[in-house]
Amino acid sequence: MTGPLDGIRIIDLTAMISGPLATMMLADQGAEVIKVENPAGGDFTRFAANRQGNVSASFLNNNRNKKSVALNLKEREGRDALLKLVATADVFVQNFRPGVIEKMGLGEDELRKVAPNLIMVSISGFGDTGPYAQRPVYDPLIQGLSGLATVQAGADERRPQLVRTILPDKLTGVTAAQAITAALFARERTGESQHVRLSMLDAIIAFLWSSDMGSQTFVHRELPQQEAASFQDLIYETTTGYITIAVQNDREWQAMIRAVNRPEWAEDPRFLTAELRQENIDARLDLIQSVIRTDSAEHWLERLEEEQVPCAPVLTRTQVLGHPQVQANHLLKNYDHPQAGHIRQTRTPARFSAAPEQPWQGAPTLGQHTSALLADCGYSGEEIQQLIDSGVARTALCE
Repeated sequence: MTGPLDGIRIIDLTAMISGPLATMMLADQGAEVIKVENPAGGDFTRFAANRQGNVSASFLNNNRNKKSVALNLKEREGRDALLKLVATADVFVQNFRPGVIEKMGLGEDELRKVAPNLIMVSISGFGDTGPYAQRPVYDPLIQGLSGLATVQAGADERRPQLVRTILPDKLTGVTAAQAITAALFARERTGESQHVRLSMLDAIIAFLWSSDMGSQTFVHRELPQQEAASFQDLIYETTTGYITIAVQNDREWQAMIRAVNRPEWAEDPRFLTAELRQENIDARLDLIQSVIRTDSAEHWLERLEEEQVPCAPVLTRTQVLGHPQVQANHLLKNYDHPQAGHIRQTRTPARFSAAPEQPWQGAPTLGQHTSALLADCGYSGEEIQQLIDSGVARTALCE
């Protein structure tokens, strides 16, 4: 079975995480993604830490189901070869700093000469214009500038904290993938192509607005100091580990009282309504923790589940692999990669009834598909060998 994007060809000039994650999501859904890399070494993440078979987990986990073509785009012959590939494509994605792709001679005007209906996608760090547009960007910088680090701290006056995963990079990838499919859908309906532009900064600020920017929502009102309701996480220590409990409404609060056998909490004036429970959240969480720490995680999860209180164990990353719910979802897939050996990855989280068997191919070796794809574009075997001999192109056999 083919994926829902079968027949869509994407030329991918992105590197690191945000762009490669976006195009991998589309490759997982059936698109043919051609990753164009520098013959001198390819995507930087190929050689990141945590490698096996001289290929990193980071590269494997963001470049599955793609093809690799190695071309030196600083040379005219390399750009010519790329343009021949673009002429066969539906989408072109790049995440260079603003203006760089134009300096390379591969701006929108040049691409549309060979592919008038091309969807062009440009991913930037801070945006196309403005004082930060040309600055180098990494995930922590976006967490700081977007306000995410302050949100993570809990209050404006507390020391900002980074989220311990590269959320801006990954969320930008998800946003880009959705935007690409939207542009393809619009082209299908109207026949019009377009240039999609997005930045990591925009993606994160928009993401925060749905739940964390309430004090900044009403324009003509003095903004209150941003404060946290509590500095305690909803994580509770037991005698055998940690669990999480989330209680929102009156029914769940009463169920919580029954689960921990504390009927006196039902009459406590601090906790009579949801609003009062929120105002007195620290006192409420302290009381819950004082009880939960007296017995095991297994005991409390059983009692809470009996009363239908929302709860779950807090697992380590390794423990996640064996949890029965994760296993029931058939989320994890093991397979043999020709370079990295036996590896484990997740399937794409969205499953399509028309394509229950998803395409699956490990991340490509550098230049693995150079010869085949150039031949498809009309290059003869002799011409391909000349490009390889001159250093303009590279195949996996050159490694």
